[in-house]
Amino acid sequence: MEENEQPKSQLEAFQELATQAPENVMVRYSLGLEYLKARRNTEAEGEFRAVLHLKPDYSAAYRELGKVLTALERFAEAKGIYEKGLDVACQKGDLQTKREIEVFLNRIAKGGD
Repeated sequence: MEENEQPKSQLEAFQELATQAPENVMVRYSLGLEYLKARRNTEAEGEFRAVLHLKPDYSAAYRELGKVLTALERFAEAKGIYEKGLDVACQKGDLQTKREIEVFLNRIAKGGD
């Protein structure tokens, strides 16, 4: 690192990794999480959709995409994504993600957060 160079943020580091390895599911998922933290929901949505394109049975990506869509107030779309994620989580035996998705689905059914 150069003397005046700032250390990379997590977001910048994952952006760089995603450029180098666009097919790496974990890198793309992590980049989506960083965008979500930064409230860059449109970019986060793109990353989580890319993850699901690469690995359609990644239940945690459905959970995170549902969060993004909820933040974007696209509730019907979020509900559909959560329901698909719930199916995937049940098929894989991913009980923690299943429980979390059920909580988010209940919030949408009650009209938001």
